[in-house]
Amino acid sequence: MKRRPMTRPGSELGLAETIEFSVVAPVHDEAGNAPALAREIAAALDGRAYEIIFVDDCSRDDTRHELAALKRELPALRLLGHRTNSGQSRAVRTGVLAARAPIVGTLDGDGQNDPTDLPRLLARLLRPDAPSNLAMVAGNRAKRQDNWSKRAASRIANNIRQAALKDGAVDSGSGVKVFKREAFLQLPYFDHMHRFMPALMLREGFAVEFLEVNHRPRGAGRSKYTNLGRLAANMTDLFGVMWLRSRARLPGGVDEL
Repeated sequence: MKRRPMTRPGSELGLAETIEFSVVAPVHDEAGNAPALAREIAAALDGRAYEIIFVDDCSRDDTRHELAALKRELPALRLLGHRTNSGQSRAVRTGVLAARAPIVGTLDGDGQNDPTDLPRLLARLLRPDAPSNLAMVAGNRAKRQDNWSKRAASRIANNIRQAALKDGAVDSGSGVKVFKREAFLQLPYFDHMHRFMPALMLREGFAVEFLEVNHRPRGAGRSKYTNLGRLAANMTDLFGVMWLRSRARLPGGVDEL
């Protein structure tokens, strides 16, 4: 079935434009946070040709209802829903697969990432003097607004993974990223892969850069992860990523003959 082209919010009806930027926000039980975040994303991208894709990972609260009710107010908003809870990495992948733009931005659905950082990361990725293989600009959260135990667990995990992977990512838990959709689709998929995207991009021969971004206190709800659970998952996945990197063989470019 042929898709209808989206129109830029605020433009005259009927003037279809190519979407330049897709923003993907995975959410699970984020009632009270998701609608406000959607409005903030729209405000941050006003004047651009964009779409906002919220992927509801089988929420048990009113997240899906609240976002569906917002679609009339925000014509650029799309809402996708998993039938089974599948995790954040799968929700991100679902959104990227559905995205219509060549450039995709992601941010967490709890509202702690600041949507005003998205244009900064986008400008960095698309600047005229960027390396030809630059595929992603990721955020490093400055002045994290989390409790000390969560910060401590993240610091331990980040130090270990940085020593093992040396991918330049000092904040693997930051959800705000801007990347080329085509590059993302070349990455191997596995649960929690969103935390290892810099290493996986480097594995495929792409370049990655980092910018400091804002971080805000959580509004409604609570974190979906425990400190010990996150740390254990990171360590298990780390060995998998190390194995994947050891098995990578790049062709050095491809020529059509």
